[in-house]
Amino acid sequence: MSASPQRKKKFGSRFDEELRFFKGWMDGPKAVGAIIPTSSITARRMASVVNPASGLPVLELGPGTGVITKAILERGVKPEKLTAIEYSSEFFAHLQQHYPGVNLINGDAFDLDKTLGDEGKTQFDSVISAVPLLNFPVPERVAYIEKLLARIPSGRPVIQITYGPKSPVPSGKGDYTVEHFDFVLRNIPPAQLWIYRRASA
Repeated sequence: MSASPQRKKKFGSRFDEELRFFKGWMDGPKAVGAIIPTSSITARRMASVVNPASGLPVLELGPGTGVITKAILERGVKPEKLTAIEYSSEFFAHLQQHYPGVNLINGDAFDLDKTLGDEGKTQFDSVISAVPLLNFPVPERVAYIEKLLARIPSGRPVIQITYGPKSPVPSGKGDYTVEHFDFVLRNIPPAQLWIYRRASA
């Protein structure tokens, strides 16, 4: 039995996305954490921490081809309530084409003051991060999380995906708690999800 046209189209779209992601990894392995995009299952788990009823915008860092972006929108976040920062110019152009209503920024997630510009003082509901933190020194990872937690209400989460066995941001290095959220086998490679919150919360 041959596949339906809709299934063929979905397969073709997925293949194009994986090819684009692999090319991005080859061009800049330090900016891309995996060879293929995050699975939709992982994306939905990450988006599950968002509270659409808060009225606050959501910050997504390292959206890549937009798999997690799509899951955040399906969670109930309106496009204009989502700010997504992508370092790769190629991925950024792809996101502009597929998510025109989202506030997309081509910039550096490690320099949010400059990247956010006029939005620099915005408070977000939560942060969804797919930035490959393991490619950076531990002090930079700690500073990264500290700066993100300063932009969300006390007690709200920063969720981070990683492909290592441990939290990419060690506990005891700053004013934050570390919580293992999930281990997703149905991701290539299997993904670990970690949540960081203000320790004072």
